[in-house]
Amino acid sequence: MADPLADDCCSVCRSSFNIPCQANCSHWFCGSCIMQVWDYGSPIQPCKCPLCRRQITLLVPGGASLRRPHDPEVAEILRQVEAYNRRFGGRSNGLIQRMQDLPFLLRRLVRELMDPQRSLPLVIRARVYIAMILSAVYVLSPVDIIPEGILGIVGLLDDLLIVLICFLHVAAMYRSVLYFRHGGS
Repeated sequence: MADPLADDCCSVCRSSFNIPCQANCSHWFCGSCIMQVWDYGSPIQPCKCPLCRRQITLLVPGGASLRRPHDPEVAEILRQVEAYNRRFGGRSNGLIQRMQDLPFLLRRLVRELMDPQRSLPLVIRARVYIAMILSAVYVLSPVDIIPEGILGIVGLLDDLLIVLICFLHVAAMYRSVLYFRHGGS
């Protein structure tokens, strides 16, 4: 499970992390700090990242905080994070938000696929592999919607589109896993 760097600190309170949570923009915060940022703003809208100002639509608690669920302070913050994710994590995001979330989701997915301690459900793992294999077969096959041999570099557009669609599909599957793991019903 991912955790922030040991020498890193929360950008809100400027101290070492207490119950670290990673936002969908890849920035880390103390769970209590990011919940205070949200409480300070509108309760009907997701808060914005204090660093990059992107909307935070998903908070993922760090592995260290998930290993201490019986600590009352940790349990309360995890409950608040789950409530936040239930409220904002299941929303249908626009294409731009989904593309902005790609690096965060794909990086976490690759880490989770490589970590023997943490496994994805078999169905999700199979869907990820099938999507990647099918997109690789399409890109490598000589049959294209827009042939490269005739249109040159413009012919690569359909290949890039297929790869982008594949990445968006895989990221959406993994986002739903994270949503149900950290706040879904």
